[in-house]
Amino acid sequence: MKEVKQFETTIGGKKVEVTLGKYAFQSNGSCIVKCNDTVVMVNTTMSKAPRPGQDFFPLGVDFEEKMYAVGKIPGGFKRREGRPSDQAILTSRLIDRPLRPLFPKGLFNDVSVVATALSVDPDVAPEPIAMFASSLALTISDIPFAGPTGSVDVAYIDGKYIINPTEAEREQSEIDLTVAGTKEAILMVEAGAKEVSEEVMLKGIMFAHEEVKKQVAFQEKIAKELGVKKCENIEYYQVPEEIEKEVRAYAYNQVVEVMSHFDRYERQDAEDKMDEDVLAHFAEIFPEKEREILDTLYKLKKEVMRAKILNDGVRPDGRKTTEIRPIWCEAGVLPRVHGSGVFTRGETQALTTCTLGPLSDMQILDGLDEEDGIKKRYMHHYNMPPYSTGEAKQLKSPGRREIGHGALAERSLLPVLPTEEEFPYAIRTVSEILSSNGSTSQASVCGSTLALMDAGVPIKAPVAGVAMGLIKDTESNKVAILTDIQGLEDFLGDMDFKVAGTEHGITAIQMDIKIKGIDESILRTALEQARVGRLFILNKMLEVISEPRKELSPYAPKIITFNINPDKIKDVIGSGGKVINKIIEETGVKIDIEDDGRVCVAGVDAKMNQRAKEIILGIAEDVEVGKIYSATVEKIMKFGAFVSFAYNKDGMIHISKLSTKHVEKVEDVVNIGDKVEVEVIKIDDKGRIDLKLIAVEQK
Repeated sequence: MKEVKQFETTIGGKKVEVTLGKYAFQSNGSCIVKCNDTVVMVNTTMSKAPRPGQDFFPLGVDFEEKMYAVGKIPGGFKRREGRPSDQAILTSRLIDRPLRPLFPKGLFNDVSVVATALSVDPDVAPEPIAMFASSLALTISDIPFAGPTGSVDVAYIDGKYIINPTEAEREQSEIDLTVAGTKEAILMVEAGAKEVSEEVMLKGIMFAHEEVKKQVAFQEKIAKELGVKKCENIEYYQVPEEIEKEVRAYAYNQVVEVMSHFDRYERQDAEDKMDEDVLAHFAEIFPEKEREILDTLYKLKKEVMRAKILNDGVRPDGRKTTEIRPIWCEAGVLPRVHGSGVFTRGETQALTTCTLGPLSDMQILDGLDEEDGIKKRYMHHYNMPPYSTGEAKQLKSPGRREIGHGALAERSLLPVLPTEEEFPYAIRTVSEILSSNGSTSQASVCGSTLALMDAGVPIKAPVAGVAMGLIKDTESNKVAILTDIQGLEDFLGDMDFKVAGTEHGITAIQMDIKIKGIDESILRTALEQARVGRLFILNKMLEVISEPRKELSPYAPKIITFNINPDKIKDVIGSGGKVINKIIEETGVKIDIEDDGRVCVAGVDAKMNQRAKEIILGIAEDVEVGKIYSATVEKIMKFGAFVSFAYNKDGMIHISKLSTKHVEKVEDVVNIGDKVEVEVIKIDDKGRIDLKLIAVEQK
């Protein structure tokens, strides 16, 4: 066992304890980080050499949710953890994004980072602790890594920013912000917000960065005390200088010509021809070096594109830096769905549908939470089939990217949705990406807004999103911030900064940096440029549908809610569900009853909804002396007739109460199956009900 080392620091006013060398000592780097009762373990490992033919950096990051961390046994048949939950996948992405840019170029060895939540305190979220611990594990390992990084969550309550808020503080906060970075700059931002201003968001990011710097200093101190040495016998991939020099000299002018085509398809055709020509030219000069030749061409294309933007202000498709591609929209394109919308920006196109359901259709999430399950009323799902990029591939289940994009769109729209009391529906939007060339996640935000309004969901304000890009030359410090980036600008640029919101403020942000961070001035400019772009896009959307439709689709369920005495729930349900199932069979509706007596009735036919409500209220009401009810004769005896009324109540009409005159036989007045009106005259101490006949329905 290695020598055990322990360290302490403070993050957001809470003591954080770090233990090294005690557990998992076969990892390249391992640590246990504890804050209150939240304990996270991170282990990181690296393969000794790249796999044969490896041509990219295979970084794997996984966040493991263990149900024992909150004293729960997993559900399901196997009673063990299965595939990662969406939340675990999103956390894995949060850990990955600030780490990835800090590994050296040409490192193709497999690197694995596994963060495991061993114990979770509801007031200390494991996610920021896992992000911090992942950086620490890499920093103290021999794996080459240009960190460390720090990571924090930020809340904003009553004008005050709070680092790593408690569960109660998160619920009150106007922003849900996660920031990661180095001591020099910010690397990653993820945020949801309740229509806050750009200034509030920017100050929150910079407030977080101050805490990030402290975390970085703490990790550097640990690494220094441990005397960490990074592995030096790694073979980094790089193009031999001779090949790069020769290819540059031969192909430079061709690359300039290729990148002068503004039309994407013309440029692609020219690029393919150039690649073929260059490979053929060097086939005998540099045999079996196709990869190195193509990598040099890629590098050249990147340099030329970036230079045109920085020096001439001209983008690959001819746009100016602040110009947005042509936009067109549609609403109500699918007749049978509850709501639909199409948002098209350049070659990016999203079709979104909206489906409304009763509250029982809410998703129940089982995760690291003390409750039995979190109910999720709004669900947004994102799909990007291969045909959206012109590829002929098999369809696959949603991956990390699809889950991440869906979560971003969902977060963008949550702040504008009506409350459950205002609109008692479960809501699901699904974005199908029909064509992709940059910023499909923000297209899905716009398409979802159109679909929600088409469905008649009374959203508080429409939401639009735009993706910002960055080209930064480190030598000259020239910077260009791009509005509405397309695919090529994303691949060859330095930043993907997505901002969604209403005309009043920001509802969500997601920022990823490919360089070693950005500063406040770039952030400020990007946020303002995004605000202008967002308002432009919103105006285009509102030309198609300016407000939510006043009526729901005829195919959407109509929902009514009301309350009954909780003590009467058992009467409405009946033994083995007999009563409620009979109501459902008779009316064709769906009925949900909460423990507090709240009843939700959902059905396409509003008349049947009302009928179900009347029946339920009739069952739940207490029978009152003197009140008149409609009843059905169920049984005849010599001394009177037994009737049922108010759906599940029984009473007796004595023969003497069938008429004001003398009655010889009960059958002289009523028979089984007769519909009658009765008045309650007495309820005894055993709950037995005596009635008198008011009238018999004429057949």
